[in-house]
Amino acid sequence: MIVHKKALYVLKCDFFVDKPKCLLYKSIQGEERMLKSLFSSSIRADVLSLLLNSPDEQFYIREIAKLLRKNPSGIKRELDNLEKMGIVTSEKIVNLKYFQANKESPLFSELKNLITKSLGLPGALKAVLRASGAKAAFIYGPYAEGEDAGTVDLFVIGASLSLNKELKSLEKRFDQGINCTLMAEDEYRTKKKKGDSNLKRLLSGKRITLIGRL
Repeated sequence: MIVHKKALYVLKCDFFVDKPKCLLYKSIQGEERMLKSLFSSSIRADVLSLLLNSPDEQFYIREIAKLLRKNPSGIKRELDNLEKMGIVTSEKIVNLKYFQANKESPLFSELKNLITKSLGLPGALKAVLRASGAKAAFIYGPYAEGEDAGTVDLFVIGASLSLNKELKSLEKRFDQGINCTLMAEDEYRTKKKKGDSNLKRLLSGKRITLIGRL
């Protein structure tokens, strides 16, 4: 057998590779293993979806638990694990510990892409809607009818104005326009009680419910 002098490492295959290539292979394999472990828990996947889709926002444990409708102790456990992995960072403000996606993590872009691919636009919308504090939201119009629409019509009740920024980010990521109608919770209740014709027509049509109940 003739072995090239530069062939310092052998992988589990029938050929030799240079040390730099081997190290790169090991690095990629390590990241793949980590990515798989990150999605082994449904709670962890939900937390990642929320934080990665709102990377500029900070959340405290009970806030995340309320948004995701999960047990705070389970949320804390997953956040602590994600912080150890360097996926999230934390900052203590007064008596609360706030968590945020770590944009400096080498896995940040890959994780965000995985979330995008696995959840699709409706899933990504759910995450940013929860983060915005929206009470209810649904997709209506051509997209909800199953048509190939260039713009998604979105109706949201009770979200903060920060939602607009996150929607613009989703538009770029999915290359899809989002036409958002944002209505205050009190205004929605008043119009529904009075039998507003436009609202009635909207609610009677086909829609994809994202969060909340109408």
